Amino acid sequence: MIRLVKPYIAFEDVEDEIREIFSTGIFTKGAYSKLLPAKLSEYTGAQHAFLASSATTALTMCLNLLNIGPGDEVIVSDFSFPASANVVEDLGATTVLADVSLETYNMLPGELLARITPRTKAVIFVDALGNPSGLDEIAALCKDQGIPLIEDAACAFGSSIDGRKIGSVSDLTCFSMHPRKLLTTGEGGAITTNNDDYASTLRIKLNHGANEQGDYVTFGYNYRMPEIACVMGCYQVEKIDVVIKERRQQYAAYAEYLTPLGFVPQSEAENAYSNRQSVVFTVPSGIQRDALVAALKEKQIETTLGTYSLSTTTYYKNKYQEVLPNAHWLQKHTITLPCYQNLPLEEVCRAVEQAVHSL
Repeated sequence: MIRLVKPYIAFEDVEDEIREIFSTGIFTKGAYSKLLPAKLSEYTGAQHAFLASSATTALTMCLNLLNIGPGDEVIVSDFSFPASANVVEDLGATTVLADVSLETYNMLPGELLARITPRTKAVIFVDALGNPSGLDEIAALCKDQGIPLIEDAACAFGSSIDGRKIGSVSDLTCFSMHPRKLLTTGEGGAITTNNDDYASTLRIKLNHGANEQGDYVTFGYNYRMPEIACVMGCYQVEKIDVVIKERRQQYAAYAEYLTPLGFVPQSEAENAYSNRQSVVFTVPSGIQRDALVAALKEKQIETTLGTYSLSTTTYYKNKYQEVLPNAHWLQKHTITLPCYQNLPLEEVCRAVEQAVHSL
């Protein structure tokens, strides 16, 4: 089976550091859990960086920081993994889904404006599949409206907009380090911000509510990453630009081969630089995406949908009773193809071509 993704890290890369951790017995709150945030801050250009156990807990922490709760509304991109909206529901607030562009897959500015009400307390913009296109427009709208912008950059580490690395643009940015991500720690996440007040609160909240003097001045959380996970992250930050360059080259090769067959790549704005976290295309007209996924599985090639239209999932459809057309269309017509180091790309492309012609 040609897998959908493989991590860009091997045990040999971090073997010495892991042995060091075992020899010292410091498995948490050690040197690497301090080094990784510093590396994230330096790379992204953000003034502050904090670790979390996942992008989901990072998003939850940001909403908690903004005192989001019952009676509040949070506007969320509709084309995303459910965690982007689940965190809003978990705090008892109302999720307001906003439709996305059929080209970039990201939140449309007009959709955002149409859904702002006096109860809107935050916006969660999702860099769909690592693509930050349109973030600048959404950030400008949020600033104009006085609404905090949380960026769900789970897939977007290493991407940039207007020459600024993701992590330094929005009020709060959340990253994932899941195994499907270009930078993985097995499971893990991070929050970056340039807001000193937010950072002061995060520093306490992420330490069980304790300040630097050890006084528990509020309630807080343990969303820590273990030392071994931090070692993995530290190693990969150093080579992320090389990984992204390779990923973008693979995406371009896919596009060159598949576009003549009718596949349409995810659009990237002129001022955007996507890490191409996931290789996603809309399938040719007349081809059923699920049938193509099944045909490729028979050829031992793992593929899947692009991602989800949250408004069409059972929970959100039943609760809010509004299906957003663009995100719904993308959920039905996008496919994610394999992409990783040493991928037999020509073999995959030939298999896709054969499958298309057979359907």
